[in-house]
Amino acid sequence: MFPRISRRSTVSQICYAAIVLITTFFVAISCALLLSQAVRTAPNRSFVKNVNAVIIGAAYVFMLVISLAFCLKRRIAVHRRLQRISKSFRTLAKNDVPDSVFLYMQQEYTRACLIAYEARPKEGSQEGWGRPGTKYAGIRFRTCLLDTVRTIDRLAHLVIPRHPPLRPHARMMHHFRFILPLLSKDEDGLTPLHYYDSAIQLARHATREPTEQEFIIGIRAARDIEAILNECYLEMREGSSTDLSTCE
Repeated sequence: MFPRISRRSTVSQICYAAIVLITTFFVAISCALLLSQAVRTAPNRSFVKNVNAVIIGAAYVFMLVISLAFCLKRRIAVHRRLQRISKSFRTLAKNDVPDSVFLYMQQEYTRACLIAYEARPKEGSQEGWGRPGTKYAGIRFRTCLLDTVRTIDRLAHLVIPRHPPLRPHARMMHHFRFILPLLSKDEDGLTPLHYYDSAIQLARHATREPTEQEFIIGIRAARDIEAILNECYLEMREGSSTDLSTCE
């Protein structure tokens, strides 16, 4: 819409400039021809004491002054009218415009809202992202899984202060090996750390994006690990508080 308006404005400016140049050209030619005719018809064939030449020149000068005054008056009027327009943002009310204009604006606004609502993605999905309309909408699976590593590492250092620092490419099974005894096993003998390690490896090194099912398994394992570490940390704090009260 805006490029089209810009093109129209440019074309109108070019046309206006062309009309002004053409008009000025023909006016100048007519002035020159009339002056030359006044000189040819004068008795002395000169501009000296040539009343006709003076009258013609004065008429063209008068026309030039009137034209410039009219253009200047027009520009001043437009400038004053624009100055009366409020520069601060103000919402238009029904009484600010005629009823027909207000009804037209309301219809256009309603139509724009309906188009925006119908244009929202409903069934489509993008690989590695949550589907629209689900609780994972707008979540990128790879980024969300990798963000949990620092959270779990921070909790692990709270429970085990001498826990080794996090390395960029360390396997989760190796890095969090000291919290492995705290985690419960399922019927297959696997802990949440095993599932979490697989999900992080997939998020780090796989060329494809994680699927929603893989993300659910990984994020569920991460939440289980965080919950267990939080419980251990709270129990440690309660034990420390109990010991301090006993000593007192």
